[in-house]
Amino acid sequence: MAKDYYETLGVSKSASPEELKKAYRKLAMQYHPDRNKGDKGAEAKFKEINEAYDVLKDDQKKAAYDRFGHDAFKQGGMGGAGGGAGGFHGFSGGGFDAGGFSDIFEEMFGDFMGGGRRSTGGQARAGAGQRGADLRYDLDVTLEEAFKGAEKTVSLASMVECDNCGGSGAEKGSSAETCDTCRGAGKVRVQQGFFMIERTCPACGGAGKSIKHPCHSCGGQGRKRKERKLSVTIPKGVEDGVRIRLTGEGEAGMRGGGNGDLYVFVGVKSHRFFRREGANLHCRVPIPMVTAALGGTASVPLIDGSKTKINIPAGTQSGQQFRLRSKGMPVMRSTSTGDLFIEVSVETPVNLSKKQKDLLQEFAGDKPEKNSPEASGFFNKIKDLWDDLKD
Repeated sequence: MAKDYYETLGVSKSASPEELKKAYRKLAMQYHPDRNKGDKGAEAKFKEINEAYDVLKDDQKKAAYDRFGHDAFKQGGMGGAGGGAGGFHGFSGGGFDAGGFSDIFEEMFGDFMGGGRRSTGGQARAGAGQRGADLRYDLDVTLEEAFKGAEKTVSLASMVECDNCGGSGAEKGSSAETCDTCRGAGKVRVQQGFFMIERTCPACGGAGKSIKHPCHSCGGQGRKRKERKLSVTIPKGVEDGVRIRLTGEGEAGMRGGGNGDLYVFVGVKSHRFFRREGANLHCRVPIPMVTAALGGTASVPLIDGSKTKINIPAGTQSGQQFRLRSKGMPVMRSTSTGDLFIEVSVETPVNLSKKQKDLLQEFAGDKPEKNSPEASGFFNKIKDLWDDLKD
């Protein structure tokens, strides 16, 4: 089980950004590989510290972690911050990120090394594209839609490839050129006293190329925000909390990087008549007292929109259950179907006429212990209890 990020850094959930940074610096200095050469335990601890700080320093990632824990960053580094139905959020990858750590390392050792940086985890090669962020979309469906399956259309605004420059970031008729500062390497070396420090090229940001004539449509980013509509297939039998992954439908990458993914979290709305438990459905059906006493039939609605009748035996009591096999919910990605459980509730007559009241009075006076054995037996037990107390 993954260790809690707050516990890893030794801080509380209410820690301020300054407190997080202070705790991270202290631990990073303690467990840094250069200070613990050959110590695999220290190296593993160092990675845990960086992974925790990478999440908690980012407000969006932190919100996702606080709500979903480590599950927020499963499936290829996806994270999420819960929103209402139809809300979505973008995330960059979770876990240890060598490129992200390089920035942290530079920040942590900048003062000690005069603002320079050494790369310990390796650096992405110059010109390498950056994968787009994953997105989360919360989609609510009805129980009927979960039963039948559905095609839902969702709308979201996200970063997409610029249609003017094709994602290059350069104006039409031009292209990115080799960076004059780093000559395409994406990094530069700076002499700091006795040290030769290697750091990301400040001119091109490590891309190795610079854009002299940025695209007028996207400002050189190669992507821009746009409203999109996507079709989402809801499978039969989908349950509350199921996550559907749409590969490549997340945000567009940068500098030729691949698109992120879209994760649709399905929420199944509660139903006014049926209550769901896995693949089984439960409902409560009122029946007249006469039907319960003499027997008969009762109509029951089904989740597919049809109706059926059940036989009510004479003497049926409130709370008695009847089971209709294979009338529940389909099991997702299976041929199995759950059952429908019907609980009857015997309704006491109201608004009686004088004749009806007289008939009930006559009925009540004729052998009540035989007609209502449970009630009669109950009062006999109470009488015995009182007699015991008197003794």
